[in-house]
Amino acid sequence: MSTRPIKHSLTLSGHRTSVTLEAPFWEAFRALARAEDKPINRLAAEIDAARDPETGLASAIRVWVLERVRDGALRPVDGN
Repeated sequence: MSTRPIKHSLTLSGHRTSVTLEAPFWEAFRALARAEDKPINRLAAEIDAARDPETGLASAIRVWVLERVRDGALRPVDGN
């Protein structure tokens, strides 16, 4: 699996923005959004609203995904 960052456009509170994440983070973010029964744009908007202004949105999403994986909300794929 490639770990090259991939840029996607999102709409947050009516405003378009782009976020660049590595493929494994996009996959986990989408899976967690499905698990929470939320559209990815809505979930990204919630993360954006809660993040420290000094933290970029991509970093905030990565940390959010990592915290959910650590909490057991999503089992990490071990590649086997």
